[in-house]
Amino acid sequence: MPGAEKRSVLVVMRHSPYGSSLAKAAVDVALAAGAFDQPVDLLFTGDGVLQLFPDQDSHSLGKKNMGRQLASLPMYDIDRVYVDAEAASRYNLDTATSPVEAKLLDPREMRQLMVGYDHLLGL
Repeated sequence: MPGAEKRSVLVVMRHSPYGSSLAKAAVDVALAAGAFDQPVDLLFTGDGVLQLFPDQDSHSLGKKNMGRQLASLPMYDIDRVYVDAEAASRYNLDTATSPVEAKLLDPREMRQLMVGYDHLLGL
């Protein structure tokens, strides 16, 4: 719609990559928003940080590798990715090896982040 104001969206990724279709659905929503030039960022929290582990072997599950899909985020102008630092620590995630560059946030920083968006999508 011409002249329509773009609304910022934060997609909160809370689910493990292969336990259900929710993780893939959240990535699909983010990519679709990015494809339509909507400002969209991602926050991985809880079990969602498991999506950020490198070299995931999903072939035996008959699923597509989530890491490859996440690596495509910059092509959709999705450049701001945040990670729950406590969850990353709990799962021993080294964000330097994840398929996408991400910034660690403590609980206070996550709360501050969330209030800055027009829409929060938690899948």
